[in-house]
Amino acid sequence: MGLLGILLALGLLVWLAYRGWSVLLLAPAAALIAAAVSREPLLAHWTQTFMGSAAQFLAQFFPLFLLGALFGKLMDDSGSVEAIARFMTERLGARRATLSVVLAGAFVTYGGVSLFVAFFVLAPMAQALFQAADIPRRLMPAAIALGTSTFTMTAFPGTPAIQNAIPMPFFGTTPFAAPGLGIIASAIMLGFGLWWLARCEAAARRAGKGYGIGTDIAPRLTADDQIIRERATTAREFDPAEIGHGRHGETAVPIGIAVLPLIVVVSVNLLMSFIILPRLDFSFLAEARWGATSLSAVAGVWSVAVALATAILTLILVNRRRLTTTLLSCPPSVSQVSWASVPLSRCCQRLRWCAIGYFQLKAGRWSRLRWQPTYSPR
Repeated sequence: MGLLGILLALGLLVWLAYRGWSVLLLAPAAALIAAAVSREPLLAHWTQTFMGSAAQFLAQFFPLFLLGALFGKLMDDSGSVEAIARFMTERLGARRATLSVVLAGAFVTYGGVSLFVAFFVLAPMAQALFQAADIPRRLMPAAIALGTSTFTMTAFPGTPAIQNAIPMPFFGTTPFAAPGLGIIASAIMLGFGLWWLARCEAAARRAGKGYGIGTDIAPRLTADDQIIRERATTAREFDPAEIGHGRHGETAVPIGIAVLPLIVVVSVNLLMSFIILPRLDFSFLAEARWGATSLSAVAGVWSVAVALATAILTLILVNRRRLTTTLLSCPPSVSQVSWASVPLSRCCQRLRWCAIGYFQLKAGRWSRLRWQPTYSPR
């Protein structure tokens, strides 16, 4: 009966989630259903089991949520994601429109950029490419999802995605665990996805169907949609409404500078996992005040967190002129990670003031420093 209750609860959760119900409401309800079918005490499972596990999950992976959201927003505001997408488009061209969209999405998300940031940057590029190649617009979501939400999120070795980080404390593995199986699984996902997209494109051409007529809706105009925001913030660490806050840099980003933070994420992640952490003494983690844990239980999260933090610093340094004003956009992303936590928002505002003051001082414009609030947490 216990297994039946789990399957029933999961099935109901998935079905209602796809019908637009909030996962924040469905998760405890599904847990109670599983406990009821198993004839377990409901209140005890709700307050002692479910809530305790949920709090532990947030405490364990909050650094990744925080740093991932901040890194994705800075990559977007600096123009790096757009520069990478534009570079892939110019190299592959409209003749390989589908491949351009898939590879651009895969590259930025494997480097640590939030997939929702990638969505809103890749969508305009995909619209232009698909229209030039006369490919049906209905294939755009599939192409974007294949590059951002499949093998780079779950299979490719070293991905900093939270889906890759969650199993690490339980199995004592690193982000690069099972590289052979990961590469094989990634090749299967990518190969089958590209084959399916090519098959659909060929079928559409034989039927005489092209891009279609009508006016495209700008992706950023849909960022405030309540359903999109609700599903995005319960699935990942980024609120799509924050995509409109802040300002992009006025100068184009060279491709070398654009990809440098992504390379830093992968390189530092690799160094932390196999060279730095194994050589240090972390025997003190066995003490009760550190949770009586071991290095294998925290090394994976630590590696990804340090990699993202290093990439953020690198991104700010190499784009310091472009981000002098766009740093105003960072706190909305961070505050959304904390689910509108006012204390954290205020802390981020003070960090923002310090950063802006530093860059203004470096530019010799301290006397003209004026802070213009663009976002106010409720």
